[in-house]
Amino acid sequence: MKITDLFQDKITVFTSEVGPVKGCVRDTDDDTTPKCLSEANLVKDYVHAINVTDNQSAVMRLGSLAGSVKLKERGIEPIYQITCRDRNRIALQSEVLTACSLGIDNVLVLTGDHTSLGDHIAAKPVFDVDSVQLLKIASGMKNGYDMMGHELARAPQYALGAVVNPNFTPLDLQLIKMEKKIQAGAEFFQTQAVYDPKLFETFIKKAEKFDVPIQVGVVFVKSAKMAKFMNEKISGITVPESWGKNLEGLTGEKAKEKCVEMTGDLLKEIAPMCQGVHFMPLGWSDLVPRIIDKVFK
Repeated sequence: MKITDLFQDKITVFTSEVGPVKGCVRDTDDDTTPKCLSEANLVKDYVHAINVTDNQSAVMRLGSLAGSVKLKERGIEPIYQITCRDRNRIALQSEVLTACSLGIDNVLVLTGDHTSLGDHIAAKPVFDVDSVQLLKIASGMKNGYDMMGHELARAPQYALGAVVNPNFTPLDLQLIKMEKKIQAGAEFFQTQAVYDPKLFETFIKKAEKFDVPIQVGVVFVKSAKMAKFMNEKISGITVPESWGKNLEGLTGEKAKEKCVEMTGDLLKEIAPMCQGVHFMPLGWSDLVPRIIDKVFK
C-alpha cells in the first residue's frame, strides 16, 4: 500500500516510528518479541504505516530494510527509511531495488546524522550523495533508469517521502530545500518535531503553494530533563518551557498521563492544518492509541 494513495483519499494519515534492535531478529525467536516488533503491535490498529529508522543517531542497529520486511511479514505497512550516511551511490541504488523487490511500497529519504554523534565515532561517513540527490536518483529509477542512464530490467515502484524542518531559521531557506526535494521526486513530507502552533501555521501557509501532503511530527517528551536536553542539544527543536515545568518530578504513569495531555492539546491545534501526524514515541508507543483516541475519535 502506497501512503500517497491515502493522502489522495483526503483522510488524516497517522504514522508512528520504531527503531530496530541492536541485535539479530530471527523467526525462531518465539521466547521473546524484539522491542521494535512489540511496539509496532501496540500501534498497528491505530496507524496507517510505521517508519523504520536507519541506524538512527548514527547508532549501529539492525538494518531498516530487515526491520521493514519483518513488519511487512506481520501485515504491518512499513515506511523504509534510508540515509545517505553509510552507503555510496551504488549501494544506495541497489538497496532501493532490493527494498522494492521485497515488497516495500514506501521509502523515506534522509541525509542522516553524522557518525560523530553515534556509537562508532571513528567510522568514516560516506555522504556520497545528499537527500535531494538520492530523491532524484530514486525517482529516476521509478522511470526505469539508474542514475547513469542505464536501463533497468524492471522499474521499481514506491512512494517517495522526505523530511522538512518548520523550525528552521530562516524558514525561507528550508522552503527552498523543500521545493528542491519536490522537484527531485518527493511525494509527501514528514516534519521535524513541532511544538509551536503559530510557527507551524506560518510554515504551512508558505508551503501551501507546493500542494504536497505534509504530516506534522511530534516527539513524545518524557521528562523535564528530556525537554531541557532537546532544547540544548537538538538543533531546530524548541520545547515550550511549560512542558518541562509540567513534567517536573513526574515519573511512570503520571509522566505518561501528562505527556498524553500536552501532546493531545497540541495536536488539537496543529493537526487540522495538515494531512496527518507522524508520532516519534521513543519507546512510549503505548501512548499513540491513547492520544489518537483522545484527539481524533
